[in-house]
Amino acid sequence: MAEYTLKTPLSEEDVRKLKVGDKVTLEGIIFGIRDANLIRMFDGKVPAPTDLTGAACIHTAPNVRKVGEGKYEPVCIGTTTSSRMDRFTPGLMEQYGVRAIIGKAGMMEASMEAMKKHGGCYLAIVGGAAAWETERILEIEDVWWEDLMPEAIWKFRTKNFGPLIVAMDSYGNNLYFDVKAKAAAKLDDIYKKIGAE
Repeated sequence: MAEYTLKTPLSEEDVRKLKVGDKVTLEGIIFGIRDANLIRMFDGKVPAPTDLTGAACIHTAPNVRKVGEGKYEPVCIGTTTSSRMDRFTPGLMEQYGVRAIIGKAGMMEASMEAMKKHGGCYLAIVGGAAAWETERILEIEDVWWEDLMPEAIWKFRTKNFGPLIVAMDSYGNNLYFDVKAKAAAKLDDIYKKIGAE
């Protein structure tokens, strides 16, 4: 398994070289997205207020402190479970050119197919690592749709944001599905050992 440091925005070439299990550290801008702003974009058909071409987007609704008009500083930037936002990934990649989704717990088939087709990936972050994530966010550079707080769209400037694990790559490989299959293959032996045949 390889290790990469990538600078955003990401190119298709950047993403196509990644394989499940690789470690990635990101440098540069990461956009914070979440249910409410995605619902506005796709169900409400309101265009994204910023260019997301080549973006790495993290599923988050951060805790922040307002320090001025439209200006915030990070308090605690955690990651939320990604699977419920699965239906938005195809549009993010096809319509907006997003290259990477960062989150926890993985995504489903719709996202996997979009990643294969458009050259995207899913980068897993360890759940419960909000303090670690927050330390790697140097500044909140911008925020859009503050009426959706805390599910606005956030522009984070980061340094050494990683290592993240490539859990879904652009070739249809999925670490979560692999782990589930390996666990299922061991069930018969486990049942025999505990007498639950």
